[in-house]
Amino acid sequence: MGTVTLGVSIAVPEPYGSSLQQLRAGFGDAAAHGIPTHVTLVPPTEVAADRLPEIRAHLASVASESRPFAMRLAGTGTFRPLSPVVFVQVAEGGAGCTRLQGRVRDPRGPLDRELSFPYHPHVTVAHGISEEAMDRAFSTLADYAADWVCNGFALYEQGSDGVWRKLREYPFGTGAAGVPTQPGSSTDSPASAAGAAGEKTVRRS
Repeated sequence: MGTVTLGVSIAVPEPYGSSLQQLRAGFGDAAAHGIPTHVTLVPPTEVAADRLPEIRAHLASVASESRPFAMRLAGTGTFRPLSPVVFVQVAEGGAGCTRLQGRVRDPRGPLDRELSFPYHPHVTVAHGISEEAMDRAFSTLADYAADWVCNGFALYEQGSDGVWRKLREYPFGTGAAGVPTQPGSSTDSPASAAGAAGEKTVRRS
């Protein structure tokens, strides 16, 4: 039946998601429009396609037992020189993201995998571009801030064209609303978006 490449993440809600996606493209990151703005819970992972029902059931179980938590982005950081990445920092909600990704990657579950680096919740705004462009991303978003309430997460699949497309959203508990789909992303299930609602404020220099 073949394999699929999946990822699990918390979507950054509108208007923040599209704004950061456009800025990322403006810094020269060619992958920007194929990657909805997000906080990763499970990085790209190749699995057998016939395991999708098991994975979906697992994610639904994790979501049903999880509760909303506050998220706040503030300022920039970088993984350089270990990795060519500039990101917006998760100033609040990091503990919630860490707990959640631990449940999603439960060693007893279908998404158990080792990470290349210790888990560090963040929102990538530049990856694999020139040092000058990454410096510009770092300084441009140094005063960036946004906050919302995270109400769930989503399962994504990477297509052969490199674009990540939403398969399904998993709202926490019951009755939680999702996030509007960002430009450059799409759905192939009853889901519309994943992750968060209740946006408050945003500012950047």
